[in-house]
Amino acid sequence: MAHTQPALDLSPKVSDEIRKTTCYMCACRCGIDVHMKDGPDGKKRVAYIEGNRDHPVNKGVLCAKGSAGIMQVNAPSRLKTPLLRTGPRGSGEFREIGWEEALSTAVGWLNELHETAPEKLAFFTGRDQSQSFTGFWAQNFGTPNYAAHGGFCSVNMAAAGIYTMGGAFWEFGQPDWDHTKLFMIFGVAEDHDSNPIKMGLGKLKERGAKIIGVNPIRSGYNAIADEWVGITPGTDGLFILSLIHCLLKAGKIDLEYLTRFTNAPVLVNGDEKSPEHGLLMRDDDGKFLVLDRRTGKPAPYDDPAVQPDLAGTWRKAGVTHQPAFQLLAERYLSDDYAPEAVAERCGVPAKRIRHIAGELARVAFDEAIEIDRPWTDFRGVRHEKMTGRPVSFHAMRGISAHSNGFQTCRALHVLQILLGSVEVPGGFRFKPPYPKPVEAHPTPHGNGRPGRPLDGPHLGFPRGPEDLLLDAKGRPRRIDKAFTWENPFSAHGLMHMVISNAHAGDPYPIDTLFMYMANMAWNSSMNTSGVDKMLTDRHEDGRYVIPRIIYSDAYSSEMVAYADLVLPDTTYLERHDCISLLDRPICEADAAADAIRWPVVEPDRDVRGFQSVLIELANRLGMPGFTDEDGTPKWTDYADYMVNHERRPGIGPLMGFRGDGDDVGRGAPNPDQLDRYIANGGFFETHIPEEAAYFKPWNMAYQDWAVGLGLFDSPQPYLFSLYVEPMRRFQLAAEGHGDVQPPDHLRGQIGKVMDPLPIWYPPVEDGHVDPVEYPVHALTQRPMAMYHSWGTQNAWLRQIHGHNPLYLPTKLWHQHGFAEGDWAKVTSAHGCIVVPVAHMAALNEHTVWTWNAIGKRKGAWALSQDAPEATKGFLLNHLIHELLPPKGDGLRWANSDPVTGQAAWFDLRVKIEKVPPPDEAQPVRPPITSPVGQGPPDLAWKVGK
Repeated sequence: MAHTQPALDLSPKVSDEIRKTTCYMCACRCGIDVHMKDGPDGKKRVAYIEGNRDHPVNKGVLCAKGSAGIMQVNAPSRLKTPLLRTGPRGSGEFREIGWEEALSTAVGWLNELHETAPEKLAFFTGRDQSQSFTGFWAQNFGTPNYAAHGGFCSVNMAAAGIYTMGGAFWEFGQPDWDHTKLFMIFGVAEDHDSNPIKMGLGKLKERGAKIIGVNPIRSGYNAIADEWVGITPGTDGLFILSLIHCLLKAGKIDLEYLTRFTNAPVLVNGDEKSPEHGLLMRDDDGKFLVLDRRTGKPAPYDDPAVQPDLAGTWRKAGVTHQPAFQLLAERYLSDDYAPEAVAERCGVPAKRIRHIAGELARVAFDEAIEIDRPWTDFRGVRHEKMTGRPVSFHAMRGISAHSNGFQTCRALHVLQILLGSVEVPGGFRFKPPYPKPVEAHPTPHGNGRPGRPLDGPHLGFPRGPEDLLLDAKGRPRRIDKAFTWENPFSAHGLMHMVISNAHAGDPYPIDTLFMYMANMAWNSSMNTSGVDKMLTDRHEDGRYVIPRIIYSDAYSSEMVAYADLVLPDTTYLERHDCISLLDRPICEADAAADAIRWPVVEPDRDVRGFQSVLIELANRLGMPGFTDEDGTPKWTDYADYMVNHERRPGIGPLMGFRGDGDDVGRGAPNPDQLDRYIANGGFFETHIPEEAAYFKPWNMAYQDWAVGLGLFDSPQPYLFSLYVEPMRRFQLAAEGHGDVQPPDHLRGQIGKVMDPLPIWYPPVEDGHVDPVEYPVHALTQRPMAMYHSWGTQNAWLRQIHGHNPLYLPTKLWHQHGFAEGDWAKVTSAHGCIVVPVAHMAALNEHTVWTWNAIGKRKGAWALSQDAPEATKGFLLNHLIHELLPPKGDGLRWANSDPVTGQAAWFDLRVKIEKVPPPDEAQPVRPPITSPVGQGPPDLAWKVGK
């Protein structure tokens, strides 16, 4: 009998409709096509998700997280209705209530604070992608206490970049993927900006460009690098400064770039008796002065004919003044930075350091590229070509989350600038609305007054001690002590200190802690067990030390159990969101772009988008900025705000389709704007003119384009800051100059860490913990399949990372006699855990690591109590404390970068010993009761026929 092939439908109908929106499964914010089918109830349901091929961010590429978004929309852990606590905090015992009762309760708690003591509200958000809006809400409430998760994520990278060159990696810029020939990454895991980086790496591999990965751990991007540098944690800055030493010794720096585009030639006041000692010198018009080689005298830096000298001196009244570059060269040419002097500490052989420096120099100068494209700089000088140094860098949390991270990030930015590889063909390029000089950013504001808004935004960039948020007695104005002498440049706040300080009543007690999507009771908190006690601690009369907690999230996380009032959020496919140029841009370097989310599916629960809830609260409170003088609300919900809010005339959250629909950037609100975005695939993009594509900080074609788009109101050309003058102003205060003085116990710290040229110092924990007793560095990384803690309750993503072993290098594996299936006791100065271990050869020999946020507390996220995440999964957070151990000086120092307050997650030191396998990973926390209960053993639903 002849064999018959079965009849196959090779083109099945996959959807009834495609709705295009923006992913929220990480901060990459890719465009997605959400395929919809009619469900059994006749309503549209999500069938599957793929990438939007027309979207400027991902061009159709989508990762596992993005595809698994369907499981977030259907997750059993979704909160279903507002909740009011009935049992003790932490018990998870709630009463379901309606929205009217929920909003009335919140208004009752908040109204008195708004009218009498707004600083008693602490409003902090987690991975909130609408921070321009939530910050605007807090500003109009009048509380000084607002920030988002950046203070425990990557503020070192962002702040160091803004102060040095007007932007940093990732959201601020990207490599010139089409032209770079050598790409070097530092401390990069796979969770941030993953699709554009994967696409870029593909281009580099296709062209044969070289990739060097610097990371203690060889996973992900580092695994495909041509060279891997398994550096010792916390020493990246020393390694980078050694590279600078080698480049200076060899004369391989871009002198023309430095003289034209940086403050390298600007004279530094050398008069040690002057209150302006160490500051940059200016003429009577406030313009920087450089030493003109033609005359040997100072001249304004922006004179088209000036020929700045990088190494001269100018004597006046018996005092010698020098260019900033000369101070830089003298410092880094010191033998202290020679490869032989740093090799052992960094764990990188001196020969290897010299080899990498040689590679950087060879590619930057021997393989320089030129593009025949004329452009005119801010001095009016015309350039016939665009010359590029095809070396580019990228870095993330791995070098940022150390207590020396700010200066390490500064060092990396300085390395780029010395090579002349920023904003040139083949180098690092900014994404609009960046670059912005620090002067274009606000200073911080925190003078809260009852019933009135703050007089400016909470977060900003201090220029000197006068910009700190201190009261008349020198006490912090903010509950997290941001913008104080303890951490002057804390541009993103210190979210990891909020609960600890609120519990201690230091600098003052608060009444209400209001948090959004911030899992501070578990994986987003240092000292997890301690935070549990802080959130549940009571006074002797039974009142909670932190009187009220309002929490909003889409899912039943660990933090939900500690809230007094729960405001359930939607999932990202059920609400409006605004990915705005006012906030965290999604642009690429050749274009400006923004995007929206919109409700592609209606919620099947009694939930509301958090941003719309904030607007309703503001309207009921009669908050300034949200209501007119007669109390009439300005906006009904977040979609209304997205369209009709104006930060200044003609400038709103969205730049596309303004006015009559044809205006871009500047224009009146357009009532059809959201419909136009939806019809355009959920995004808007406008390209930078070709002649403006490079040299953006100095290119007048770009400056004029940016003004036309509304990024600036006037051109903002500026010089890169190898020498950061605001830091020197803080040093001067520590030396006794000025009216605003640091406390005596912080003078030495300020004088050291606020150096205007990058320095390296050992991680602060090294001075509080015995490195002999705790000889091993312990790190975490986020895997490519996870981002937020919600990833490990996703039915698809759990199959990739259901639990997390502690990875040990070969040396430690053999030293302790470990074998497959063994467990280890890991002890720090703060606590201990018992966890499963695994062997990994491609790992720094003094380092152990694990995936972050995989472990879950029993009862949370609708997972079963025997789920692997709750039995074998674990957190290193139990070993980390927000305060460093006492060192005998009577003080408790924050476990943070002393410049920015960045949480020093990666300074952790531990010791390890082999132990018999327990039944579960230790410590075992008591289960919490989830208001949504436990999910079914299997997830299944029918979409379509």
